[in-house]
Amino acid sequence: MDMQALDSDLESALIAEIEQGIPLCERPYAEIARRIGCSETEVMAGIDRLRKQGDIKRFGVVVRHRKLGYRANGMVVWNIPDQRVAELGRCMGRFPFVTLCYRRPRQLPHWPYNLFTMVHGRDREAVIEKTRLLAESCGLQDIDYQILFSGRCFKQRGARYLGQSVTEPKGGCDRAG
Repeated sequence: MDMQALDSDLESALIAEIEQGIPLCERPYAEIARRIGCSETEVMAGIDRLRKQGDIKRFGVVVRHRKLGYRANGMVVWNIPDQRVAELGRCMGRFPFVTLCYRRPRQLPHWPYNLFTMVHGRDREAVIEKTRLLAESCGLQDIDYQILFSGRCFKQRGARYLGQSVTEPKGGCDRAG
């Protein structure tokens, strides 16, 4: 078998495994390797190659905040001057309670907001207080913003690349995703 086909087969198997979630065990890459029939080193190299190729944009954890006791979620939308979005986004992103921070185009005239931050708290008052702290610390006291509290909790999961349905974990250890 040629190396290109091997890489392609390995990458397909890797994507199918990691989109289900990374195993929660001491050596998750070794567990993935066992499942797809290769070495732990090949798994790590394959994930790195997929990331460098741009096939995997992000590699991270999906935290189920409600299970950790964080019952209030607020998407804070900010009307930031366009020339300051990058600077202020970096400032906001440094806070540990900001779990998402990203730019979106304004939808004028009805939606002037262009920077979005997700803030989690044990209750609504905690989210409001954290948002006040964010505004003060980043010099946003005169910036228009709104906190949009979640009304429902939807299933959280990682990205799906191959269009396959989610299956139950295959032996080994539990999965995070």
